[in-house]
Amino acid sequence: MIGIQKLKRNRFLTELLLVLLLTLIGFAVMGYHPGYEDDGIYLSAVQSDLHPALYPHDAEFFKLQMQASAFDNSVAWFVRITRLPVAWAELLGQLPAIFLILWAGYSIAKRLFERAEARWAGVAMLAAMLTLPVAGTALYIADQHLHPRNLATAFILLATDRVIAGKRWYAIPLLVAAFALHPIMAAFGVSFCLCLSIAMMEPVHVWLRDMRAAIARSAAVLIPLGWVFDPASPDWRKAMDTRQYYLLSGWTWYEWLGALGPLVLFWLLWRLAKRRGNTLLSRFALAVLIYGIFQQLVAIVMLAPPSFIRLAPMQPMRYLQIIYCFLALFAGCFIGELLLKRRAWRWAVFLLVANGAMLSAQVAEFPDCPHLEMPWTKPANPWLQAFAWIRTNTPTDAYFALDPYYLAAPDEDYHNFRALAERSALADGIKDTAVVVLVPQLAPEWNREVTAESGWKSFELADFERLKREFGVDWALVSFPAPRGLDCEWHNSELSVCRIP
Repeated sequence: MIGIQKLKRNRFLTELLLVLLLTLIGFAVMGYHPGYEDDGIYLSAVQSDLHPALYPHDAEFFKLQMQASAFDNSVAWFVRITRLPVAWAELLGQLPAIFLILWAGYSIAKRLFERAEARWAGVAMLAAMLTLPVAGTALYIADQHLHPRNLATAFILLATDRVIAGKRWYAIPLLVAAFALHPIMAAFGVSFCLCLSIAMMEPVHVWLRDMRAAIARSAAVLIPLGWVFDPASPDWRKAMDTRQYYLLSGWTWYEWLGALGPLVLFWLLWRLAKRRGNTLLSRFALAVLIYGIFQQLVAIVMLAPPSFIRLAPMQPMRYLQIIYCFLALFAGCFIGELLLKRRAWRWAVFLLVANGAMLSAQVAEFPDCPHLEMPWTKPANPWLQAFAWIRTNTPTDAYFALDPYYLAAPDEDYHNFRALAERSALADGIKDTAVVVLVPQLAPEWNREVTAESGWKSFELADFERLKREFGVDWALVSFPAPRGLDCEWHNSELSVCRIP
């Protein structure tokens, strides 16, 4: 008995170390970019929780979206307890999130595939494909910064493992944790776990009866009422025009292929596993298929009628993110089982090709900043240098004006000013729209601020003085050399930080 326990403990430690190794490889391949894209919302919210004096202006553009999530409060609590800088806390949150995703993936593969080479190839593929784009949704399997969706994905996959193991009650607290962090993704997780629970049931008539009940419950969660039919204001529609991928009418043929192709593959897997007598794998594939078909129908109902346009920001097509997790995992499992087996050279080629391809794609996506923007690295591009100077050399209550489309500027790589400069700024015309479509009451103020900054590249002193009179901004981040009349305190090769007189 002691020998068996020791063997199990050693096997567990080996599995733990291998998943940890794949976590580090996955992290190195996907890159790390704090302040990028959505982190402009989450990191700003964390900083605001820790330092209430920050962001005295326009904080609604990140605070209102965070009301439904406990993420920012949780990270702020962790910072207070550990007394770590926020940059280190973010990094120490990202690594466990990746580890949990891969550990859950390994646990699922361990239950569905007998051979060790299949399981490890599946986890290795998932680690390499963390930044695989999810068709038409502007999502990756996981983000290159600490995102509540990363943690929610981990909890959903862990809950999936519990359902497969027949311990459905253990899945509930995991799904509750996912809901506290990211309610929309958690709703998809609940829907999938319901489908999986039902697919594991016997006999068929019970499955069908409970499936109807599950559809009713899921529809009630995903299709809220009342505000749906409120008219969309012109300001809100202007913001919505920047998010056309929310609408199915804006999808291309290859995005539809990326959405429907996985369902065909899981249908084939269901048939194949059933023919081979692999009951557990066939039922899992059936659960994915039913979940995908149901969620696709819900998405069509939500997004097709023009009268339901207010539902578009719920982004129902993001149900695909969970399916893509399983797609990457199972693709690796079959590669390991059918091709790699126990041949070392084949494993070397597999790991080199999978990781090399994704690494190349990520390096190309961020051409003007380090692949790993670690807390100890110095800002490498002019925009990040300007943000760093502003963070340490301007008053806490400084209110900035800058190009409303700065995120798309050369060398900028979509790093958010509020998150990295830690100062208030007028609304931008790219990322703030994501919050505006979710919180329509912000639309008039967003439109007023962005419109006031129209023609930014030709602004002169009188234009900056107008912004100061209208909004109270007292600082500006402008190109170098700066327009005449501004009191500039710092510059680099491309940008100037100036007071507005």
